[in-house]
Amino acid sequence: MPVILRYLIVLAIGQNIGWGTVGLLAVLGTDIAVGLSLPPPLVFAGSSVFYVTMGLCAPFLGPAFIRFGARTLLAAGSLGAALGFILLASSQEAVSYLAAWCILGLAGSASLSTASHIALNEALGPRARNAIGLLMLASGLSGTIFWPTTAYLAGLTDWRMICLTFAALLLLAAALYALGLPRPKTTVALPDKAPETAAPPAQTTFYLVAAAIALNAFVTFGFSAILIELLKSLGVQPELAIGLASSLGIIQVAARAIDLLGGAKWDGLATALVAAPSLLLSLVLLLVFGASWFGVAGFILIYGIGSGALAVSRATMPLVFYDKAEYARALTRIALPLNLISAAAPPALIALLDGIGPQAVLVAAVACSGLALVLLLLLNRRRPA
Repeated sequence: MPVILRYLIVLAIGQNIGWGTVGLLAVLGTDIAVGLSLPPPLVFAGSSVFYVTMGLCAPFLGPAFIRFGARTLLAAGSLGAALGFILLASSQEAVSYLAAWCILGLAGSASLSTASHIALNEALGPRARNAIGLLMLASGLSGTIFWPTTAYLAGLTDWRMICLTFAALLLLAAALYALGLPRPKTTVALPDKAPETAAPPAQTTFYLVAAAIALNAFVTFGFSAILIELLKSLGVQPELAIGLASSLGIIQVAARAIDLLGGAKWDGLATALVAAPSLLLSLVLLLVFGASWFGVAGFILIYGIGSGALAVSRATMPLVFYDKAEYARALTRIALPLNLISAAAPPALIALLDGIGPQAVLVAAVACSGLALVLLLLLNRRRPA
């Protein structure tokens, strides 16, 4: 079996298990709230605790990825996630419940998307772009697989036993990473001083990359949580709003596939420079035309294409400026603002929606998307020769 195919199969299975299990609140949140006698908002805050912890821990793992390689951290993170689910299954009150989500966040910083992209970069270097796109297509199935499976298990047993079942799956994922991935050749001892190679990009370049990714993520992560409510507040009928929001996933996957097919002709920054204006245009359409058929249909189509392509560019754009060890450092540092945004965007946008209205949400999203596009244009001027 070709090495790259082996990487993709192992990482796709492991990432689907990792993301599918931590998404259990979408199905079991109410059951957990009843079982622990906690208010539902506090239970669903576990997801925010997870993202915040993952973001805060990720920058500190850069040296570990360089020294030990992604294979080791993927396996260790999956073991940690198994422990987190065991603690979640045994939690009795708010403190132990949220502590379990902290452990899951720490484990996720070592075993979820960032780690898998670093693993592919270790194997392929600058040629990792297409492999990352393929992996994102495959790992996008986690909700499709785990939500109905979790709902089925909920009809057979209680949420605590489901958490223990997820812990067992994560132990299998850890073994799969440890035994299924080749031992990397890129793990190195951290040198006392940097070797005399080409100078890394300026620090301001990193800030531009991180800010552009974070601003667009604020829109896409936030809209993924509030889109149905946003469309309803604009006057779209509830059934149609649900149908339109559901169709978005298909358009996003199609956009990722198109980007993948053209991967040899353009890089992650080029993808972002096409996707970001698409995202901005979709938001302007909805802001100007509202709940009209033209406004809503145009928004769903163009937003789906833009957000789907941006999801790929978040992982591949740093490849334009960084390689090998520098890529690992950059990606783990970018994970901090990205995960904090993932946690903050939904409550921030829903507060705007409830407090002021849908127009305020769209204006905020247009401002973030427009600023991100300006930063991407600045980055394009810094593209390495």
